[in-house]
Amino acid sequence: MSKARIAVVSPFVDKRHGTERCLAEQLERLARDYEIHLFSSRVKDTDLSGIEWHRVPEIPGPHLTKYLFWFAANHVCRWNAGRRGGRSFDLVYSPGINCLDADVVLVHVVFAELLRKIEETLRLSRNPASVWPRILHRRLYYRLIIALERRTYAPGKTRLAAVSRKTWGDIENHYGPRRPATIAYSGIDPRRFDPEIRKRTRAKARETLGIPPGRFALLLVGNDFKNKGLACLLQAVRKIGDRRLLVLVCGQDDPAPYESFRAGPDAVETIFLPIRGDVEFYYAAADAYIGPSLEDAFSLPPLEAMGSGLPVIVSRTAGASEIVTHGRDALILENPNDADELARLIGQVCDDESLRRGLSEQAAVTARQFTWDASAERVKQLFELALAGRASKEFAVVR
Repeated sequence: MSKARIAVVSPFVDKRHGTERCLAEQLERLARDYEIHLFSSRVKDTDLSGIEWHRVPEIPGPHLTKYLFWFAANHVCRWNAGRRGGRSFDLVYSPGINCLDADVVLVHVVFAELLRKIEETLRLSRNPASVWPRILHRRLYYRLIIALERRTYAPGKTRLAAVSRKTWGDIENHYGPRRPATIAYSGIDPRRFDPEIRKRTRAKARETLGIPPGRFALLLVGNDFKNKGLACLLQAVRKIGDRRLLVLVCGQDDPAPYESFRAGPDAVETIFLPIRGDVEFYYAAADAYIGPSLEDAFSLPPLEAMGSGLPVIVSRTAGASEIVTHGRDALILENPNDADELARLIGQVCDDESLRRGLSEQAAVTARQFTWDASAERVKQLFELALAGRASKEFAVVR
């Protein structure tokens, strides 16, 4: 019996971005059970041995123009591939809004909710005229995506899943209630993120980064420093005033807005680090992971840090807070804008060795329940439900 043919649609796939990494890890495993056809403009860091990649052309220009071209081009490429193969695709799978005909969509972010939270910052009156063109472009792009969300996420249109209950709640708030909730959490590779690996590589990692003995390193990983809560973290460390504390920040963003925290008598020693493929190297060097995100569907770094045996602080507004219990396997920051609350939590982790050890041990236990194998299996269940639904419809028509 031939495998079901699945068309997967994503502008790019790699293992250095959250949504795209989730997709790459899933596809490498789903390729064992399905004939996977990936329609994407760029693919990196992904094992394509069981996947047929159909390169979708892309054009230079503003993001909105590139997206509109991509949206049309991937439809054309899929039509051509189906015609050449002599058989249409059994399912179309998309991580988010990438096409009009997806049968299964795994939602990582609800743009209607994102725009609601940042709308004030996009008002022309709150920005200098020099950036108005960029603001207008961004507003147009969000409005387009929201219109497509409204069409795609309407109840009964598409089989939906979300990467967290928080994201599922956003879908229901903006596009109507639906039950039951379908959640497909992201995962980790326990062969990479493991407490024993962290212990073995810790000394070398700290030496390489120049972290002297006795320093307590707080790590934050993410590409959007503002949304990841870096300002709150630096404010909290400044309030604590403990010279043992050192902040490590790994990500692609401009550190200039945070330079004021690194100056003066109450300066916070901060090291901005480049992204590297073996991010577990940074977890090995750190003493705790701090994730005071303002908004996060389900960020991977807190889970990876837990898998590595680090004590973790995560904000209530992050999807990762759904899988932990405060005081058992992590500490939860209720208000990601409250530097005093964060300072108190950091102080507990830094000063209480017994608490730190308990959080570390239980964090690793919890993290092992969330693997990429489990994530891919959940998506497989969605595929099977969608395939069964399509088969029953076809049977009804034939009969």
